[in-house]
Amino acid sequence: MIRPREIPYRDELLADGSVHRRYEDGREEWRRREGAHTVRWHDNQDGSGTDELLGQRIIKRQYADGRVVYGRDLGYGRTVWGRGESVMVNRTSFGGRMGTVLGGLGLVALTVTAAQLPPEALSPEEEEELRQQQAAQNSSGGDGGGGDGGGSSDVDDAWGSGDDGGWSDDDFG
Repeated sequence: MIRPREIPYRDELLADGSVHRRYEDGREEWRRREGAHTVRWHDNQDGSGTDELLGQRIIKRQYADGRVVYGRDLGYGRTVWGRGESVMVNRTSFGGRMGTVLGGLGLVALTVTAAQLPPEALSPEEEEELRQQQAAQNSSGGDGGGGDGGGSSDVDDAWGSGDDGGWSDDDFG
């Protein structure tokens, strides 16, 4: 079991449909959705890139300089990155707040198992296979088994078509 550093954040939906994400460690990101499974972002530390939701709840973060890291949505507003160094915790979403309450009760583990870690690296073929799995899941309406609610909602519910233009406060950890 790995006990990653938790980094809480809050999202604010802006008038132009983008999101301003504020991390409790002082970082800030401005995020804009591009397509069904991609978010383009830039931050207050001169970083930029894209986050892409692949299959099996894996998130690919590609920086503008070409570096790539992978994350995995754990449900309850939590996303683990890298080899478990950090877990981003969404304090805006219902699932994130619920995860905090359940964690305090000891019902949601604050540790990460090896099985929950994202891959260290993927080949282009493996990434494409995960994209195909995600597309198949979307077309069949299958349940992703987690998302914000931790059990019944699909990760893709974050991309729903609500009044907010399809943005969710839990788009790609």
